[in-house]
Amino acid sequence: MRDVAIIGASTTQFGRAQWSLLKLMAEAAHGAITNADLGGRKIDAVYVANMGSARNNRQAGIASALVDRMNLYPAAADTVENGPASGASAVKNGFLAVASGMCDLVLVAGGERMREVNNIEATEFVSFLSHRYAEYIYGITLPALAGMFARLWMNKYGVTSEHLAMVAIKNHSNAMLNPNAHIKMPITMEGILHSPDAEMNNPYIAEPLRFFDCCPVSDGAAAVLLAPAEMAGEFTKKPVIISGFGQATDTQAVHERPDPTVLTAVQIAARKAFDMAGLKPRDISLAELHDAFTILEIAQSEQVGFFPEGTGHIALEKGETQIAGKLPINTSGGLKAKGHPVGATGVSQIVELVFQLRGEAGKRQVKNPKHGFALNFGGFGNNVVATILTKGA
Repeated sequence: MRDVAIIGASTTQFGRAQWSLLKLMAEAAHGAITNADLGGRKIDAVYVANMGSARNNRQAGIASALVDRMNLYPAAADTVENGPASGASAVKNGFLAVASGMCDLVLVAGGERMREVNNIEATEFVSFLSHRYAEYIYGITLPALAGMFARLWMNKYGVTSEHLAMVAIKNHSNAMLNPNAHIKMPITMEGILHSPDAEMNNPYIAEPLRFFDCCPVSDGAAAVLLAPAEMAGEFTKKPVIISGFGQATDTQAVHERPDPTVLTAVQIAARKAFDMAGLKPRDISLAELHDAFTILEIAQSEQVGFFPEGTGHIALEKGETQIAGKLPINTSGGLKAKGHPVGATGVSQIVELVFQLRGEAGKRQVKNPKHGFALNFGGFGNNVVATILTKGA
């Protein structure tokens, strides 16, 4: 297989979009294409990550529509739907198309316009990810699953509500440095947890998770342009190599897992990515983890292998996951504050790593990063994709 490089990357503003999903996707795609100097070369294939355009936006066949919108004919076009892991799955498919030699230039775009429906509809739409007959019909939602997971994790490892708040505070702080983040609002421990108004300002959503433990409902799009590594120098002076990826699945109904606190698919996907890249967790310079709920950043940081079991919250306390820490996590603001437009999320995690590895992350820039890790968490951990990027020569 050929080595594969990212030669262009772009993201839209996340938040509430003022225009259609297709226009959002086109903005991100155009940004990735213009980020590279194609010199008139045609794109061979387009992969689009999206979960809900037909249901939420009355737009099916979004990949074909994007090719038409951008006049990319006769590029092959496929829509990839893998729940919240759609973005990284689309990047994986683009990687394979280039690595196999079938394509030279591949555009991967991810997008979602979730705020076209109200928050109740969006929550129910995402709850379709749960097991149809073992969970969904009993009213299970993703916040409910996360709340139960959080309680189990807290009881097992001594994690407290203060630790969850630390994740939110850190990621809100990082988002303040990200011009494309959805939520640019600093928060404090006092304000969201310990003040007399905390119950009103930060109510329970799914105990022990509160409002500020949950990601927002967001619109947005992100895109990357892929090429063979040996050709990357023709298009950019700052190529970033996709050095590893891994994907794994787990039991869909969470209560049927032997131990619901063990995220088996996370462990396997990460191990496969590290093996492919020839790296260890200690080699990673920064990570984008799927913190749709604050507890997940802590849990994933351990299950991936960055910290020993039961110590992710201790590393958080010590400031090790801050931008200037030993292992910066979610420099973008994470899903928690950057936002979570489902189909765009996995692509946007990779875009953040590209910006960091190219030294283009502005005020949130990590010092001298070499390897970046992204984890895209589908369902409630039943379909997970891990990706490792390496700074090009």
